[in-house]
Amino acid sequence: MLENLTSMITELCSIIIITAIFSSLFLYTRQPIILAYIFTGIIIGPYGFQLVTDATSISQMGHLGVILLLFILGLNLQPLRLLHLFKQSAVITLISCLLFFISGFLFALIINLSVTDALITAAAMMFSSTVIGLKLIPTTTLHHLRMGEVMTSILLMQDIIAISVLLLFNINTEHNICLSLSLLVIKLIAIILSAYLAVKYVMLPLLKRFDVIQEYSFIATLAWCFFWALLCNSIGLSYETGAFIAGITLAVSPVSQAIAVHLKPLREFFLILFFFAIGAKINLWDSNIYTVLGVVFGICLIRIKAWGFKIALTLAHEDQIESVELRARLSQASEFSLLLVYAAIAQGLLSEQGKTFIETVTITTFVISTYWVVRRYPTPISMVNNLRQD
Repeated sequence: MLENLTSMITELCSIIIITAIFSSLFLYTRQPIILAYIFTGIIIGPYGFQLVTDATSISQMGHLGVILLLFILGLNLQPLRLLHLFKQSAVITLISCLLFFISGFLFALIINLSVTDALITAAAMMFSSTVIGLKLIPTTTLHHLRMGEVMTSILLMQDIIAISVLLLFNINTEHNICLSLSLLVIKLIAIILSAYLAVKYVMLPLLKRFDVIQEYSFIATLAWCFFWALLCNSIGLSYETGAFIAGITLAVSPVSQAIAVHLKPLREFFLILFFFAIGAKINLWDSNIYTVLGVVFGICLIRIKAWGFKIALTLAHEDQIESVELRARLSQASEFSLLLVYAAIAQGLLSEQGKTFIETVTITTFVISTYWVVRRYPTPISMVNNLRQD
């Protein structure tokens, strides 16, 4: 046990030190800092110099960054406002998801993947990255401008669809599909109502009485986030769903904004591990034809997604000038694409070729989309002074 703990501490120290070195080099050459995190994973991960031999534990810790990201997002959204946004973005989300599903399915068939692989590929291509989308948009835009509201609602609706798709991997018959989806809705409603009542009668009175003690507000809200994340995961939903519900129910608190600010450094630390784990999964030495095809389709998918969102946003009568930037910010695949791969592999539904193809497409879009957004639009990590906004 002590040896394992020492090994983990050594790996974490190595990740942070080398990430800082590469981040400095990337910023000197005016490259997006997120790419430095991914590059570090490639260089010192299991397929590089092996300073980190098993990226699984790092990936699991990095997942906390995604959970905190969804929690903080929820803290900045009032429940009634969220329902209004969902109503407005339904057309955009459904049309764009359908277009991306068809594109992924047809390309997978063209490169001789099986029908099952093609269906899983198509499902994986439907979504955009919540982590990258929210990480690269300034807070003022996210919470106070129309573009930020539309992007948030699209990403959240996609996350709900993605969770539903993950659920389908454990279902065999049409009767079970209907039953399981019904249970999913019932579980969501029950969790939301429970969280609302718990906020009203437990959290708000506690925060009102002890909010002058910052340490208490910090640990209490962090516990609130992780409690609902664990509860949702235990009943077949996801950690992200629980964290978002925890955040949005707590958004009615007058200290919600202060809590969000205090949690940002913690979120940043775990997101570094998240992107490192993505890089650590890249094996440059085991490339094959499906790796090459994944890179090719990843490049194409960036343009397909920009085109698809253009159609969807036009049909929804969104502002055309803002939609240009919004299309760029949503043009990548999603971390849910990787989760779908892992779930499909666990069920024996996806071939090794399909796994390689989907992972390569996803990571390719992460790199290109991040570079595109940071170079042209306001972000918190831009090296251009007039584009750096937090």
